[in-house]
Amino acid sequence: IIMVHGDDQGLVLPPKLAPYQAVIVPIFKSDAEKSAVMEAARGAMAALGKAGIRAKLDEREGASPGWKFNDWEMRGVPVRIELGPKDVAKQAAVLARRDRPGKEGKTNVALAEIGAGVTRLLEEIQKALQERALAFRMANTRVTKNYEEFKDAVEKGFAWAFWCGSAECEAKIKEETRATMRCIPLDPASAAPKGEAAGNGTCAYCGKPATERAIFGRAY
Repeated sequence: IIMVHGDDQGLVLPPKLAPYQAVIVPIFKSDAEKSAVMEAARGAMAALGKAGIRAKLDEREGASPGWKFNDWEMRGVPVRIELGPKDVAKQAAVLARRDRPGKEGKTNVALAEIGAGVTRLLEEIQKALQERALAFRMANTRVTKNYEEFKDAVEKGFAWAFWCGSAECEAKIKEETRATMRCIPLDPASAAPKGEAAGNGTCAYCGKPATERAIFGRAY
């Protein structure tokens, strides 16, 4: 998860796995602003909890909003909710997506609709991360017909190869290439690289008949 989704700022956690799916960062300068912002933030927390969202209100003293932004980015929380005096005046909040840093990943939501708005955004993020990871895997996966092609493929990415089901073959492959089996797709037809049929073949290592194809790769 860390290597597939992470970036230079830190973790990027899929919403379904994230301990906190959203974090509220209150922004204020004066005590008067603090009172209004925190009241709105606690109301938003209640709405998020009612919507079944695992949320956190960052009430840490002595840390600036910018520092908190960076801290939660590093932790990979999917959605950051920015709430300041101007937002409270408009009865709105700013939602920032972890998977899309910068202005591109920011949207506004009415506080009255924050539960539904964050729920929709979490669903979008989950789908986007999955699609991006699958696209990367497919782009870096080579279909291999024999062991020589297999060895070349795992030097550069993933190898999509027939496997006879033998633990001995799997162990030999690991010993000789440092590649391990990453997964056996539940639906080989949908997991196959474009234009490649599923079906039967011969094991990439021993040449025996094989009915399963697996994805192999090295861990770094």
